[in-house]
Amino acid sequence: MESTVDSKKVSVAKPAKGGAVFRAPLGTKLPVSAKEALAGEFKGLGYVSEDGVVNANSPSGDKAKAWGGDTVVNYNTDKPDTFKFMLLEALNVDVLKAVYGDNNVTGTLETGITVNANAEDAKEYIWVFDMLLKNGAAKRLVIPSASLTAMEDIVYKDNTPIGYGITISATPDTSGNTHYEYIIKSA
Repeated sequence: MESTVDSKKVSVAKPAKGGAVFRAPLGTKLPVSAKEALAGEFKGLGYVSEDGVVNANSPSGDKAKAWGGDTVVNYNTDKPDTFKFMLLEALNVDVLKAVYGDNNVTGTLETGITVNANAEDAKEYIWVFDMLLKNGAAKRLVIPSASLTAMEDIVYKDNTPIGYGITISATPDTSGNTHYEYIIKSA
């Protein structure tokens, strides 16, 4: 058998130049490639911490046993699709809206920003992550519908950037998919 390994196909992911995390209201036109320009409704959320984006997409399962102990069927009980990352631009109004909700953030940095922290349910949005891979490839993750489901403690400290460590959880679209991945070699 001939070897099929190819080190040129091993890669790392770096943020795309000009931003890597974008959010838009549901109903906004979804991109269907890694190169397609994003619709104007998408808002860039700036820098993400050096930990990048962590996607957990692993099923949980259980099994049924017959009398006598034989396993007769394995089945999925859950298959969450979550994305965890830390937004670092604490002075970016769009970041604050992504964290606290659009209706809970008003103003601008120039006029004064007001943030209302409350128990309002997080709304679903479209999320896009753009990244650059090795050997001139681009990768785009498109999450048609996800809402914020967890937030880490916010640390206010003189030697640490203020960051919003959030987890968003995807829900299936009309095709039953929770996210799409597009990869293409750049010109």
